[in-house]
Amino acid sequence: MSRPSVADKRRTFKELHRSGCFIIPNPWNVGTARRLQGLGFKALATTSSGFAHAEGFADGVVPCDTVLDHLREMAAATDVPLNADFEGGYADAPDGVAANVRRAIATGVAGISIEDSTGDAKNPLYDFDLAVARVRAARAAIDAAGGDVVFTGRSEGFICGRPDLDETLRRLKAYAEAGADCLYAPGIKTREQIVAVVQAVAPKPVNFLMSSAMTNFSLSDLEALGVRRISTGGTLARVVWTAFMHSAREMAEQGRFDSFNGTISNPELNTFFRDDLPRWHA
Repeated sequence: MSRPSVADKRRTFKELHRSGCFIIPNPWNVGTARRLQGLGFKALATTSSGFAHAEGFADGVVPCDTVLDHLREMAAATDVPLNADFEGGYADAPDGVAANVRRAIATGVAGISIEDSTGDAKNPLYDFDLAVARVRAARAAIDAAGGDVVFTGRSEGFICGRPDLDETLRRLKAYAEAGADCLYAPGIKTREQIVAVVQAVAPKPVNFLMSSAMTNFSLSDLEALGVRRISTGGTLARVVWTAFMHSAREMAEQGRFDSFNGTISNPELNTFFRDDLPRWHA
């Protein structure tokens, strides 16, 4: 059976956003992407933090060229749509964002998200007008490339020290009007906040970040609140890091290996990847 084309995956991704609610987990390398695909998830998304930490970087400092190589590899390895966590577009000025978005589209991704955070703790969000101009520039770049990539506009106030719901809503509404297909405010946690975001940008779809069990929402709960897409950000990668650090500390500090109990076996992993090999190389 032939593998889906880039155009096929982009059409599928657009269709997923039209109704219902789906989970879009965030792998950080080819192995985790293929395993998640094998579990039946309909789409995947990269994670800037998960990839950065796996490569030995802090989140937010991986060079753009390295990220583009990662996107290209991940898109080629998967048969389901892949959304690119493209941080702030790796540029401040709108023209720079547009140029880098064009490069990201060429990797074969089906979606791309652009943030409005600056990385500067003293001024963590781009000024409103500049933030909107950056969204417009990304939208124009996507349209010039055919318009089939789903564009997610993100407002980062709740995770970068500016948890102001009114300002978040103002930005998300402006990003929707400027051409974002999907809207995303990572860090919102309450039902009231979620409903406010959904209603502010309706009928456009909303992505919700599930980063902690403390949030205590299920897929059906979030669907009932109007959420269309649920991502996990770097949380799955942190689950792995937590287990890794627990085992490493146990060995280093106690000379024990109790944490090895219950781990998945090497033959089980080999069986999955061996069976997946013909399709992956088709």
